[in-house]
Amino acid sequence: MLGGIDNALFLKSFSGFAVVAVLALLLRWAFSRGKSLVASNPQVGSSDEYGLFTPVADPKNFISGEILRQHLLSHGIKANLTQTLEGPKLMVFRKDEKVARAVLAAFSQTR
Repeated sequence: MLGGIDNALFLKSFSGFAVVAVLALLLRWAFSRGKSLVASNPQVGSSDEYGLFTPVADPKNFISGEILRQHLLSHGIKANLTQTLEGPKLMVFRKDEKVARAVLAAFSQTR
């Protein structure tokens, strides 16, 4: 006891303020705006705005594009069918572009 005050009780009373402060910071972080972890709506862009992807085919519609994509997937090439401003495009990574074009050329000759 220091000066007639119970120090343990005095410090315990301040622990409630610390808990409330931590909860306030947690709630402020959880409900802050501008840093959402939820994906935003996709935006359509031109075919050169897709980062590491490069277009390898211009299918007429999504059905023929999905057939081509499934054929590339069966050969172990990761492909993505994307809607661009120019229409649907079949996109692959740049490192797989030559192989994908060769596979698609062979596929179009057999059809």
